[in-house]
Amino acid sequence: MINIWKNHDWQPMLLKEIPKPFDSKDYIYEIKYDGIRAIVFASPKEVKVQTRNKIDVTNTFPELQLIKNIVKDNTIFDGEIVAFKDDLPTFSKLQERNRLKNKHKILSLSKEDPVTFVCFDILYHKQKDLRNLSLLERKNILEEYPDNEVFMKDKYIQEYGKKLFKSVKELNLEGIIAKKKDSIYEINTRTDNWLKIKNFKKEIFYIGGYIDNLNSNTISLLLGEYRHNKFYFVGKVAMGKKRKLYLKIKNLKVNQKSPFTDYEGECNYIKPIYRCKIFYIERTNNNHLRQPIFKEEINK
Repeated sequence: MINIWKNHDWQPMLLKEIPKPFDSKDYIYEIKYDGIRAIVFASPKEVKVQTRNKIDVTNTFPELQLIKNIVKDNTIFDGEIVAFKDDLPTFSKLQERNRLKNKHKILSLSKEDPVTFVCFDILYHKQKDLRNLSLLERKNILEEYPDNEVFMKDKYIQEYGKKLFKSVKELNLEGIIAKKKDSIYEINTRTDNWLKIKNFKKEIFYIGGYIDNLNSNTISLLLGEYRHNKFYFVGKVAMGKKRKLYLKIKNLKVNQKSPFTDYEGECNYIKPIYRCKIFYIERTNNNHLRQPIFKEEINK
């Protein structure tokens, strides 16, 4: 067991979300990979992997043991576990892998289609805690470690965040991250020093039902879309009850039968006459929305 693994203070520094990209000489900019944030504790003998919620996923991704080949002493890396398909990140594929419990299946896929640890920071190196060094100082130390089959250092650019975000949109990636060059590493803290700007997709969907959260200021809307003259469920999204749309929906007749072709559940079904604009990151394999955000009602 790596001694530093026993120190539960090693949690990732968090990101504050902002709506638009910006340019600044004080920041560097990285691609935001759609994966699982993880801290990797590595030594020449073994590797331990912990998610931001302190879940041990070492046995879920055994291929990451190859990281021990690039270190000479106890080392701690911060990064993202990413699954690639056609050279682009795919969260759906990673999610399928993360759900596996069968050891033989996990081992087989780890060899046939390994994940990649995209590393963007280093917290411990040559028996020294690096968290109070500036970001660029830590980046320079990280450069000492070579990439291998499962370990890839993240690239970054300086000053031109808008340009990177434009490229990210063209490639349909999740977004970008802006980090202040002189920022220290603040464990489990969200500050203006590290910012995320997501590349949200925008679409208009019909509302086919709702769940009224009685002890909350929000209502969950059931969203759908028409495909080949059939109404398909795409997901749920929260909306504040102070919006005018809330009263409009509550005044509609509640139906017993679901208007969705492919969804039945405990909720209040309504005739899908109201539409809304939704921001979301991507669609899953079954066409459901990931990280949907309600933006506004769309009038006919």
